[in-house]
Amino acid sequence: MITIVTVKSKKELASFIDFPHDLYKDDPYYVPELFIAQRDLLTKHPFHKHNTVQPFLAYDGNKIVGRIAAILNNGHNEYSHVNDGFFGFFDCINDTNVSNMLFETVTKWLKEKGVTGKLLGPTNFSTNEPCGLLVEGFDSSPFLMNTYNFAYYANLVENFGFTKDVDLIAWHWDGQAYDDKSVRLLNSLEERLKRSDIIIRKINLKNFKEEAAKLREVYNSAWDKNTGFVPLTDEEFDYLAKDLKLILDPDFAIVAEQHGKIVAFGLALPNYNDIFKTIKRGRLLPTGIFKLLFGKKNITGIRIYALGVIEDYRKMGIEACLYGTIIREYKAKGYAHAEAGWTLEHNDMVNRAIEAIKGDPYKKYRLYQKAI
Repeated sequence: MITIVTVKSKKELASFIDFPHDLYKDDPYYVPELFIAQRDLLTKHPFHKHNTVQPFLAYDGNKIVGRIAAILNNGHNEYSHVNDGFFGFFDCINDTNVSNMLFETVTKWLKEKGVTGKLLGPTNFSTNEPCGLLVEGFDSSPFLMNTYNFAYYANLVENFGFTKDVDLIAWHWDGQAYDDKSVRLLNSLEERLKRSDIIIRKINLKNFKEEAAKLREVYNSAWDKNTGFVPLTDEEFDYLAKDLKLILDPDFAIVAEQHGKIVAFGLALPNYNDIFKTIKRGRLLPTGIFKLLFGKKNITGIRIYALGVIEDYRKMGIEACLYGTIIREYKAKGYAHAEAGWTLEHNDMVNRAIEAIKGDPYKKYRLYQKAI
């Protein structure tokens, strides 16, 4: 007998966060999320000030067999002039009866909130956060801030009537297997940009608050035409920036600036999933905190998390300079591999540029849609 429980208490929320640890306990590629980070995301994130999130758990008797969250993203609907809803945090045993009940619960909840358009997902909470269902590339662990799921999830989602909205591509490089043309041309490219008073520099961590405010303007401008994009509020961006500051390597945080205005930035992050993978059930206590503090030497790769250029400054060579600088630092630090993305499948200009430096499209994530 399958029952659906609306998550309300702290105990239920803890069960909601912990369920994937049990589901994936025998999967060698699973990476547990930090409990404290997931708890804060679901309770303290500024997203909740303007939007609504309701988690649900599916039980078979006393055993949890699935979870999902219904998400009413008012910012998305206002920005895109639609009336849609989202689902996220979806995990489930391989049983369409359970998954269908979870999707039906989300649909009903969203209808009661007045949603009449589409049900989209998975997103946790929007495309600004981890999103997409892994549909290709199940033979390795995800990089930092990317999702992971069993291969059977696609069948669960499609069984309910969802169809593809768009695919997101993650690109991979092993060792030094990349084209370093952008590194070789870096000096000449930077000199050419200087003639337009554009300089390439690292983010100033000592003045991080002011830098973050400038980066927010670039982020909300450079990504505004991406599928599912929602501009981040000041509070949401500051929340993200505060988290990223804890893990970023300043050598991989690069901006292009003209007359004091940041017009582009590139950010690669050390792949902390190499550490998180060793922290049992995402708990920092009693030993997880030491793994986090002292395990950085065990990180083997980076993820190029974001690279954006304001529209009027594109095709000037800034993108190549940002990539070249990141590749140069990657080579100098001796990392074993790198990931870039995700990128939208139809973003031909960006995808061609990544292909040109021998990026391998090794994982694919899918966003789904269904009429409510």
